[in-house]
Amino acid sequence: MAGGSVARVLVDSPLPQLDQLFDYAVPERLRDAAVAGVRVRVPLRSGGRIANGWLVELASSSEYDGRLSELEDVVSEVPLLTPEVWALARAAADRAAGNAGDILRVAIPSRYVRAERAWRAAEPDAGELPGPAAPIPGYEPGRIETGIDAGERMALAADPRPVLLSSGEWVGAWAATLAAAAAHTLAADRSSLIVVPDYRDQEQLQAALADRVDPRRVLRTDARQTGGERFRAFLDATGTDARVVIGNRSTVYAPASRLGLIAIWDDGDSLQNEQLSPGVHPRDAALIRQEQSGAALLFLGHSRSVEVERLVEIGWVHEVPAVRHVRPKVIPTEQQASPEPGSARIPSSAWRAAQQAIAEGPVLVQVARPGNAPLLACDRCREPARCAACGGALVVPRSGGDPRCVLCGTSASAWRCPVCEATKLRAVTVGASRTAEELGRAFPKARVILSDGERPVLKVGAEPALVVATRGAEPIAEGGYRAVLLLDGERMLLRESLRVAEDCLRWWANAAALAAPGSPVYLVGVAGALAQSLTSWRLSEWASGELASRRALRFPPAVRVASVTAAPALVARALDAARDAAAGVDSLGPVPADEGLERGIVRFDYAAGAAVAKALRAEMIRVATERRRPVAGQPPKRPAVLRVRFDDPEVP
Repeated sequence: MAGGSVARVLVDSPLPQLDQLFDYAVPERLRDAAVAGVRVRVPLRSGGRIANGWLVELASSSEYDGRLSELEDVVSEVPLLTPEVWALARAAADRAAGNAGDILRVAIPSRYVRAERAWRAAEPDAGELPGPAAPIPGYEPGRIETGIDAGERMALAADPRPVLLSSGEWVGAWAATLAAAAAHTLAADRSSLIVVPDYRDQEQLQAALADRVDPRRVLRTDARQTGGERFRAFLDATGTDARVVIGNRSTVYAPASRLGLIAIWDDGDSLQNEQLSPGVHPRDAALIRQEQSGAALLFLGHSRSVEVERLVEIGWVHEVPAVRHVRPKVIPTEQQASPEPGSARIPSSAWRAAQQAIAEGPVLVQVARPGNAPLLACDRCREPARCAACGGALVVPRSGGDPRCVLCGTSASAWRCPVCEATKLRAVTVGASRTAEELGRAFPKARVILSDGERPVLKVGAEPALVVATRGAEPIAEGGYRAVLLLDGERMLLRESLRVAEDCLRWWANAAALAAPGSPVYLVGVAGALAQSLTSWRLSEWASGELASRRALRFPPAVRVASVTAAPALVARALDAARDAAAGVDSLGPVPADEGLERGIVRFDYAAGAAVAKALRAEMIRVATERRRPVAGQPPKRPAVLRVRFDDPEVP
């Protein structure tokens, strides 16, 4: 096209065949407003529809020889899509055989006109930059700071204890470490992105940052904000001032001026798994962005995920050893056959420790699940007890009596184990509510605090109290807990998942890190290598052994996997295409899935990822564009669907 500007637009559509840049002519009336990064509305040739899109770039000419359609309108007054975020979205989508538009919906919040206009009218005031600070404690002096300045990829073991800030607030030492790293980056007038699992972690991190940097330099983005607040924070991040942006998994896509650090706390937490298509984990997005930007990348956790362990072992991420960390005093204990009366299945040694510790301060009791009903298992072989009628789990009603099925309500008074034919049942877990009730009766003078997903408690004081919390919902205590009891370990390990041991180790380590230095942490009902790893606090060694086991079985993350879900014929064709894409690709299944569909699994080495993604992407486009003629006298068929998920956390 000769003369005039050409807008290259990504149409906002879930259709894979539209995941490319389309050329549009920029009319004279929109010349000033049509700049790279703004939202636009464009016509589609099919049906005369108008679609939303992103103006990615402007060009002087187009490779298309015909007459270009014109932009319909420019929606936003501010460019929201920066070149760096576009490059990240495109690369992450290609790696996962997904649409870049889907990632941009995760990365860029909904527009609020009032917030946008208020931001344009306001005078920018980002506050002052921090000055040089003392070396980050717990590691070799200057080691982390040197790595940040050099753009290094680092894995750190967090200091497992609570610390007191100068503001008088208590936070986990991990939050203070990340705040110090961000302050060092900000002192060099560079931005940081810090990704944490949920708002509990954000509260601690924000408090630690307030202790070191001007609060005006800190931007928070999370789902608990109003839409306008989140959009305003995003607009602030697009400015030229260096910032510290903290939030959940979508924060890895936030715009940042002169990005100097990307940090992820507890990357193994299931809350870090992106639920929206194409399901790119923030750890993978951070690795891509680090390569593109040259910023430093920091993984921090009490326990190390197997994925980060693989990166350490291949030399892509450097391990930074800790010095002078005080590890928790973990005491594994076999679950007693006859626990203390009223002790809510707590062994006698842990029970006595709790009685002594509660005189000095708070005591934490971690349980597996909320609620009241205890789940049951065979007393002899520990096989989970199931209903003979429907296969549902058996529980004891809150009012007592014979066990019943949670699904159909059938009584199981004559239950017999299908494995060993024993008839005696035992409780393998009791919900948080029931545990709180029992402990309240056992400690009539103690205050009992319940914290779970429905009733979250973020912090407790230093006064005596029994804190009963579900895993992940443990509040931080002033000065740390005087004792920690990790219950239901046996039940937690019953979950059918490749990652169950890794998840349990992380839950227990995070709870143990809330104890005051020197206070006992009792691990109930767990023995063997997992208990030994927690007791010795050699958590990275356990991750290394787990990775070796997965290599032998060709399980992720030793290899990459992709799940393919569709009608049987489509699954078979997609699996064939993936196997033909590169050498060493194999498949598992297919097996029945929901709604009459089937699911197959593709396994491949990391080097073959691009080829497999390209092949499966081509199959998705073929299925989406295949025309199906209607049959006279029959209702129209639903369009065929081929769903592909790379690095699916539910596989195997």
